[in-house]
Amino acid sequence: MIRIIAITKDLKPIYDLPLEDLAKENILWYWMDFNAPSQEEKSLLDNYFHFHHLAIEDCINSLNTPKLDYYDNYNFFILNALTGDNLEPTEVSLFVANNYIVSYHDTQLNELDEAWELAKTSERSWEKGPSYIVHQILDNIVDYFFPAIYKLEEKLNEIESNVKRKPIHDLMDEIFSIRSDLLKLRRTVNSMRDLLYRILNSTRLEGFHDHKLYFSDIYYHLVKLSDMVDSNREITSDMRDNYLSINSIRMNKHTMVLTVITTIFIPLTFIVGVYGMNFQNMPELSSKYGYFIVLLIMAIIAITMFSWFKRKGWFDV
Repeated sequence: MIRIIAITKDLKPIYDLPLEDLAKENILWYWMDFNAPSQEEKSLLDNYFHFHHLAIEDCINSLNTPKLDYYDNYNFFILNALTGDNLEPTEVSLFVANNYIVSYHDTQLNELDEAWELAKTSERSWEKGPSYIVHQILDNIVDYFFPAIYKLEEKLNEIESNVKRKPIHDLMDEIFSIRSDLLKLRRTVNSMRDLLYRILNSTRLEGFHDHKLYFSDIYYHLVKLSDMVDSNREITSDMRDNYLSINSIRMNKHTMVLTVITTIFIPLTFIVGVYGMNFQNMPELSSKYGYFIVLLIMAIIAITMFSWFKRKGWFDV
C-alpha cells in the first residue's frame, strides 16, 4: 500500500495525490509511504524515483543495521524499530531530499502511523518539511524502546519477589532469558545511537542542522536507553552471581551433613565388620549379653559424635 501527503506552497495539505501531480510547481514537498508494498509498488523506487540500485537493494533486503548513505540529490537512512515481544528489529528505510521523503517498511508500524497522522494535522510539520518528518519518525521509534525496557525491568522485579517461591533453576532460566532480550535491545539501541551521532555531526545533511535541537533530544534519549540497558544487564549479572552463590552454599551445607552422617557410621561399620568375621575363637560371640553391649557401645559412639558435630554447627543448614 502506498499513501501520499503533499504540502503546497501556501502550506495546505493534499492527500493521496496522483504521482503525475507530485512534480507540479505548487507542491512544496511531499511524503510517500510504502507500507508493506506489492512488487509493482516496489518497482516505483527505480522506475519513478530512479534511486541508486544499491540503496534500493538495501531497502528491500532487510539488513537490520542502521546506516546513513549520501547520494547526489538525496540521503538514504536505515532505521530500526521494535515489533512484537521478541525484540527483533524491523527495518525502516528513508529516502530524504529537500522536497520529498520516501519511507519504506515491510510491516505496518504504529510509529510510522503516528508520525503520519501528525504530518496530516501539524502545521509545524508542513512548514519545517522532510527533515522534521525524519525527526518525528525517529522520535516515535525511540519512544517505543522505553516500554520494552520497562517490561524487562518488571520481569526482574517479579523474579526478586518470587525468589523464595520458585526453584533456583527456574529463576536462572528466567534471568538468562532476560539477559538475552537485553542483549538484543542493546544492539538495536546502540546502533541507533551511533546513527544519531552521525546525523548530528554530519555536514552533508541539508536542513537537518536547522532541527539539531530536536535530533539532540532523541540522541540523549538513546544515551539514556543505553544506560538503562547496561544497568539492567549488571543487575541480572549480580542476581545470577548471587543465586549461584546461594545454590553453592546450600550444596556445601548438604554435603557437610552427608559427610557428618558418613563419619558417624565409619566406627559403627568398623565394629560391625569386626564381629562379622565369624572366627571360632571370638569370646564375645559366646557372651550372653555381648550383642546388647556392642549395640550400646555403638549407640554411645553415634550419640557422642552427633552431639560433638552439633556443637560445632555442622548441622545448621
